[in-house]
Amino acid sequence: MLLNGTISLSVDFDTSEDYLIFAFHILFATSTVLIAGSVVVGISSTRSLRGQNRFVFMLNTSVSDTLTGFSVYYLGLFDVQEGYPSRNGTYYILPSLLGVNVLTFLFAQFDRYFAVCHPFFYSRYVTRAAVIGICAFCWIYTYSILTVQNMAPISKAAQVNAFLVMTLQIIVFVKVLMTIKLYIIARSHLAREAPSAERDNKKESLRIIVFVVICFLALWCPSFVNIIVRQLTRKGLRFRNEATNLFASMARLNALVTPAVYIWGSPALRQAVWSTVWRRVCPCRRRARIGFQFDGVTER
Repeated sequence: MLLNGTISLSVDFDTSEDYLIFAFHILFATSTVLIAGSVVVGISSTRSLRGQNRFVFMLNTSVSDTLTGFSVYYLGLFDVQEGYPSRNGTYYILPSLLGVNVLTFLFAQFDRYFAVCHPFFYSRYVTRAAVIGICAFCWIYTYSILTVQNMAPISKAAQVNAFLVMTLQIIVFVKVLMTIKLYIIARSHLAREAPSAERDNKKESLRIIVFVVICFLALWCPSFVNIIVRQLTRKGLRFRNEATNLFASMARLNALVTPAVYIWGSPALRQAVWSTVWRRVCPCRRRARIGFQFDGVTER
């Protein structure tokens, strides 16, 4: 279906599946922007959270997830095909948001490892400024490589893309090993520590990062495997566009699942999100305030 004669929508609305696909992407994009954006506002508006390294990593991924949610309004609703050659593509600018999260998760895993296993080294060298620098590096590295890839000829760009896929293979392998390592740490090191607020924070952060990485790998690996099969054998599954690409949609679901896990796993973040975002827009709060009014006088 053409839109203003320039770009077509992602589906033709000939079957009921077309309506479901279109509605899914609208719902998914809106939900992602609301949930991930709430995490961004909650952490940014709460000083006690901004001062903790683990929440800085959460903030970095949540910014990326919010932008991914906005990107679905384009990738999911219009006829877009990234690749070589592309159709109405974004030169991988929007899909590369996933790469930012891959690197951030990896560094967050190392951060939790040093926080639990080497607390003295961690408290001395892993400062908030260092973590902010690492998060900035994730963005700079991802889009610097993408800039080189887009400026190179198509043949060279394809080689760069193959190199990036190989790099991702190594990162995924390291992430799996680190996830297993963190799980072992959670059971051994924390069990020996005396009950304290610091121990609870470590346990909470480890639980969150392990759950996030497991969800990330589960949702992203099908797309990753399909890309490898297509490059090695030319037999992988191919889809009409990004909206109908089931594997790409699964990978983008991380943008919704990740901030939801953050909110579920952290009571402090949950309280911050409620007090800074949802309590201000929730209709029930307004009704509760109106209920205290009587004869033009508001009880305090």
